[in-house]
Amino acid sequence: MNQFLLQSSWWVPFYGLLGALVTLPWSTGIVRRTGPRPAAYLNILMTVVALVHGTLLFRATWNQAPQQYIVHWLSVADLDLSFALDISSVSVGAMELITILSFLSQLFALGYMEKDWALARFFALMGFFEAAMSGLALSDSLFLSYGLLELLTLSTYLLVGFWYAQPLVVTAARDAFLTKRVGDLLLLMGVVALSNMAGSLNFSDLYEWAETANLSPVTATLLGLSLIAGPAGKCAQFPLHLWLDEAMEGPNPASVLRNSLVVGCGAYILIKLQPILGLSPVVLATLVVLGAVTAIGAALVAIAQIDIKRALSHSTSAYLGLVFIAVGMQWSGFALLVLFTHGIAKALLFMSGGSVIITTNSQDLTEMGGLWSRMPATTIAFLVGIAGLVGLFPLGGFWALERGVDVFWTEHPWIVAILLIANALSAINLTRVFRLVFLGAAQPKSRRAPEVPWQMAVPMVSLTILTLLVPLMMQKLLLLPDWSYLNLGAVLLLVLSGAIGCGIGATIGLTRTLSRPILIPLRFVQDLLAYDFYVDRLYRVSVVLSVDVLSRLTSWFDRYVVDGFVNFVGIASIFSGETLKYSASGQSQFYALIVFLSITFLGLFMNRSLVNGIINFLMGSAA
Repeated sequence: MNQFLLQSSWWVPFYGLLGALVTLPWSTGIVRRTGPRPAAYLNILMTVVALVHGTLLFRATWNQAPQQYIVHWLSVADLDLSFALDISSVSVGAMELITILSFLSQLFALGYMEKDWALARFFALMGFFEAAMSGLALSDSLFLSYGLLELLTLSTYLLVGFWYAQPLVVTAARDAFLTKRVGDLLLLMGVVALSNMAGSLNFSDLYEWAETANLSPVTATLLGLSLIAGPAGKCAQFPLHLWLDEAMEGPNPASVLRNSLVVGCGAYILIKLQPILGLSPVVLATLVVLGAVTAIGAALVAIAQIDIKRALSHSTSAYLGLVFIAVGMQWSGFALLVLFTHGIAKALLFMSGGSVIITTNSQDLTEMGGLWSRMPATTIAFLVGIAGLVGLFPLGGFWALERGVDVFWTEHPWIVAILLIANALSAINLTRVFRLVFLGAAQPKSRRAPEVPWQMAVPMVSLTILTLLVPLMMQKLLLLPDWSYLNLGAVLLLVLSGAIGCGIGATIGLTRTLSRPILIPLRFVQDLLAYDFYVDRLYRVSVVLSVDVLSRLTSWFDRYVVDGFVNFVGIASIFSGETLKYSASGQSQFYALIVFLSITFLGLFMNRSLVNGIINFLMGSAA
């Protein structure tokens, strides 16, 4: 039985792809009479099958040594294209988490998008999403992982641009796609170079190569920088972080997966590349700097947002920055813990935030308030999501951050400071959002806001319970520290940072004076954070302007130099042809004379030395 599960492990990602294919008759409009809901049910059914199969596979791999399964895709002569799969409790567990959150998100989408005319197309894209992420979890090949990352980029583009009739949505989808392409292009260069150096792109072979690799510092640095560019774009890290904010224009059920799992897939590949990145200290330092800048910067930017989805999305970038710091410091255990706890808690926050959006028909925090008495299940879900994300005892976020603080406590206290500051800022942001949405006086759009229907409430409550059970799951997986070895100083500082953040967030209102301060310094700081440190404007006056000027110069050179020379040759040919037309007599002896003179002239030209000798002889004889 275990051998069969091992050999059929590659089926699990294909269930999502099969679900996407099955929904094509409805998503393409071939079947109209039944409406789009059968497509949603079929896609959910395939996700359930993947969930059951993944559960059996996880039980078979628990406490077992990792195994590699090779799928031979094409074997011709000496060419053998194969994909390597890593079948271990970690990879299968990651795949199972993806399947669970995908299943809950699709159930949530049944209620959230109930009246959307393109429901079948949405579920087809969700199945495509799920297949790519599940394949990434199992992949033990950098080549396969790169291909699946490209599928995720395409899926992101299609889901962000789902409501393509809105101009802002089209712009957001384009920007998300192009921003990711920058990182993917550099990653492709690194993949090609690494394939040439190591001779294989399977991670197990790459690890063996990295142990004995003897690269020059420049080569190792360039290789590592190209490899981290792709994950930096996927994880929305500085300077490729703007796309995640704009991607919030897509449907909320897709945002649930995007902010909990899709960004985590990029970080998961980064963790797998850690032995290769360790060949260059410069690359490791770059990871730490990028992670620190994004963790603090994105957490600050989130505080100034008045759109609920954008406030949560910037928080995603901040937590993924902690993962980059962990990889840069070569502590992959801490990075995996952050991904695990953040993924579940952030999915719950986006799900409860989506419930608020669908009920109030607004994403503006200034138009909400007083929802706690009208939406109790959503209120509890949002509270649990906050507690599960920030360092508040005893939920999962606390234990993940406690591991990081404990690891860097003695040797790298400055990283501990970054973790505590990021935790406090995230607590300020999330508490501020909770206060504006659920507490205070009811606004016009929140006075008659009922609780969400059962299609949305059931997955939200289920995810709330799952978030509460994260510490028990961590204990079962032996991820919790021994109480006797617990660093009380680290625990105290972590709890204190979270409590201080929650306290400050509870006191920040959004009155008219604070929303647009009169004092110039306060207004400047608020605009600086609200507009993401003006990074997009810096791009416009630097990269975009440079590309525009270069494009104009290239266009001018092509039009007036290249095309001008070609046009000159054409006009000269036409003119000479017209001239010869009037000089031709039509007599054969005239043509023969021209040919004779031309040959004579050519012969004399080619034998200039002979002609010069004859001339010199004649001149000497005359003298």
